[in-house]
Amino acid sequence: MTRKKAAAHVNHERWLVSYADFMTLLFAFFVVMFASTQTDKNKAKDVSDSVRQALEHGQFSAAISVVLGRGKHEVRKAPLSKEVATEKENPSPPPPPPPQAHPPDLAQSLDTLRKGLEMDLKTGKLQLRLDARGLIISMREKGFFASGDSAVAPESLPILAKIAAVVQALPNPVRLEGHTDARPIHTSRFRSNWELSTARGIAMLELMRDRFQIAQSRMAVAGYAENVPADTNDTEEGRAHNRRVDLVLLSGGLTSEAPAPAISAVTPAVAVAAKIGK
Repeated sequence: MTRKKAAAHVNHERWLVSYADFMTLLFAFFVVMFASTQTDKNKAKDVSDSVRQALEHGQFSAAISVVLGRGKHEVRKAPLSKEVATEKENPSPPPPPPPQAHPPDLAQSLDTLRKGLEMDLKTGKLQLRLDARGLIISMREKGFFASGDSAVAPESLPILAKIAAVVQALPNPVRLEGHTDARPIHTSRFRSNWELSTARGIAMLELMRDRFQIAQSRMAVAGYAENVPADTNDTEEGRAHNRRVDLVLLSGGLTSEAPAPAISAVTPAVAVAAKIGK
């Protein structure tokens, strides 16, 4: 007996394929018509790119695939792994910032210099003090320079070696500030106190750089002439105190200026400063 063939299943959803293709072409047609009316080519390109991405990766093609019974796995999101899910729910705190280095203690350096230069402090060759700018080492003319000259006296080298050892142990920037008394100077080499004060600062910088290997990028020079006195200019002793080079271990940057004088009515002038860099 001949068996009857089972009737083939009629797929009533096949019309959706043609319908989807028709809708896609119709949508693309209107996009092209819209783009052709735009004078802004960049905007038209953006619209075209957006439509292409929607057709290729967006919800439109995914919905058609689901209706036709294909690609259901493409619209399902893969479950997060246990580790990733836990990390998203409980994000780990950011790592703590590294501890900041404490600034060097200039008071301790001041004590070191007082002990090492005790005799020179007593004879008046030096003066040490600590203020808001930093540690100031005042090297007076009688211990380090000949009168009216910028050459550093060779007999001052042992003192400078002790000062340089403290400078080398610290990262602070250094300013070498030249000062004179109020008596005018006019020689074949120096036409004014400005030139003399600046030349002495430069000579001290070069000595620190060449003999004691202090990096020149840390140092700057300023010449103040008689405009920032440390003492009165009415006595010989006061004028001797004013003729000096201040080595300043700064708490801040190289641009920290010397304070205006408080002991006389001299109008403070802007320093002639030049950073000696690489």
